[in-house]
Amino acid sequence: MSEEKIDHPKHYTSLPAKCANCGYAIECIDVTEHLGFSVGNAVKYIWRAGRKSPDVIEDLKKAAWYIAREIERLSKAKEQK
Repeated sequence: MSEEKIDHPKHYTSLPAKCANCGYAIECIDVTEHLGFSVGNAVKYIWRAGRKSPDVIEDLKKAAWYIAREIERLSKAKEQK
C-alpha cells in the first residue's frame, strides 16, 4: 500500500480548497481534527461524497446519521441540566 493512500488519500484531497493565507491545499483532516467525533465524521462524509465511491446518496446518508447522533447526544445533555 502506498504512503499516499494512507497519508493523503485522493478522496480527502480532491477538492480545490486552498488556504487563503498560504495557498496550500486544505485536506479533510485540517478541518475535522478540530471538531467533535460525530460532527467531524459528518463533515468527512460530506467532504468525500462521491469521491471515494460513486454512491453520493450513501455518503450523505452516513453524514446525516452522524448529525442525528450528535443532535440526540446534545438533546440528552440539555435535558440533564
